[in-house]
Amino acid sequence: MDRNLLPAIAAFAEVAREGNFTRAAAKLGITPSALSQTIRALEEKLDIRLLNRSTRSVSATGEGRVLLAQIDPGLAAIAHAVGALQDARRRPTGEVRINSSRIAASHLLLPHLAEFHRRYPDIRLEIVVDDEFGDIIREGCDAGVRLREDVGDGMIAVPLCPPISLAVVGSPAYFAANPAPAKPTDLDRHNCLGLRHGMSSTIAGWELTDPDDGHSFLIQPQGSFVVNNDDMVLNAALQGVGLAIHMDFAVRRHIEAGNLIRVLEDWCPPFDGFNLYLATREQMPPKLRAVVDFLTEKRRAATAGGQRPTA
Repeated sequence: MDRNLLPAIAAFAEVAREGNFTRAAAKLGITPSALSQTIRALEEKLDIRLLNRSTRSVSATGEGRVLLAQIDPGLAAIAHAVGALQDARRRPTGEVRINSSRIAASHLLLPHLAEFHRRYPDIRLEIVVDDEFGDIIREGCDAGVRLREDVGDGMIAVPLCPPISLAVVGSPAYFAANPAPAKPTDLDRHNCLGLRHGMSSTIAGWELTDPDDGHSFLIQPQGSFVVNNDDMVLNAALQGVGLAIHMDFAVRRHIEAGNLIRVLEDWCPPFDGFNLYLATREQMPPKLRAVVDFLTEKRRAATAGGQRPTA
């Protein structure tokens, strides 16, 4: 069937139900003459007379009644589907998939899950934990969470937290046996724990910045332990195995508890933190808008309170 005929068939059904071109045209938002031309073109296309017309009334022919009986269930189903879609635009509902690095999911998303569920019980939130740099479009995700520097140029980025910084830390037991480094070159004499991102063959460098001239440089960690999970690196540091570098918010509670000591703080300036990113703001569904607005609200509250992401 020629799908271009669907608007004309729906117009025919409206006229047949109303028995009047003027009333049907008003419901369809067109002029009676335009509606009459649409029906006449449909009849010519089908080579079947669908309506009997007089100066006073309009009624379906026998063929028109058969057609109306057969198309009515389909038109009702379409109307129901469109109504459900419009209702969803008014009430956030459905699935939202977010691709996030593990650390961002742990510190920026998971702490707020209970409150989000109370506010939006009809949204099914799926968090896809991925420490690689996945393509949210290809992977069927609605949004992603990454550091601002890792968000592609074509994406819309929404900040999720205030600026953050890296922190070089070690345990009191480690520093009892090793003098604290005063400058990055001192790290050559320390057991610096290594981290690989995902299945990368490269150990991540420690990015530090000279507080005097702002020059940034990478130090390649040389230590006795390498892993591809930052929680395990942190656990090794807590055990006194060596020094680790981590996001400041992820080690804050350990520093406050006295289980870790921070060093080289002047060499770790703040930088743009994590962002929620999505392909476009246009025609954003209410379910995704609810997520964006909720996380933006949490970021503003944290900024106003001078907080960093929860540890």
